[in-house]
Amino acid sequence: MSSSPTPAVPVLNIANILTVVRILLVPFFIWFLLLDDANGGLFRWLAVLTFAVAIYTDKLDGDLARSRGLITDFGKIADPIADKLLIGSALVLLSVLGELWWWVTIVILVRELGITVLRFAIIRYGVMPASRGGKLKTVVQTVAILLFLLPLQGLGDWAWWAAAVVMAAAVVITVVTGIDYIVQAARLRAGARR
Repeated sequence: MSSSPTPAVPVLNIANILTVVRILLVPFFIWFLLLDDANGGLFRWLAVLTFAVAIYTDKLDGDLARSRGLITDFGKIADPIADKLLIGSALVLLSVLGELWWWVTIVILVRELGITVLRFAIIRYGVMPASRGGKLKTVVQTVAILLFLLPLQGLGDWAWWAAAVVMAAAVVITVVTGIDYIVQAARLRAGARR
């Protein structure tokens, strides 16, 4: 008695649609943020709202893909690309606008791109899954970016300092998890060569 093959998951499913929506929201986010005068105007709030909705789709599409068995190769590739586009554009724009230090943006983006390249380089030895630390990094980066996106000028210095402390934590977690991924990759490669 032979078992029937598992049916293929269609690429056009709700999880992948949400990922594509996130990618499509990035230009709107950029546009709203660039149109604002950074004084808490309508466009700044639209940028905050667009970022929040887009980042929520990241959680939602992952939850749906796992719970409904909708994991596809397209989703495995498009989801991290969507994340990098959203987070990367937010960091770069905040730096362009003079609201975030460039070194923070550079450290985070170099880590993100470096780990992405590393994952592709070692894929022949095995898959390096996202770690708990990597997920924590994403959450802390997201909170830090949201805090920097909020028009904090009217709230006093404490609001800016709160955003800066959360961003500092994001940078530390980003670097530490980056090092952890490099160690994991080395172990994976060494284990595969035995």
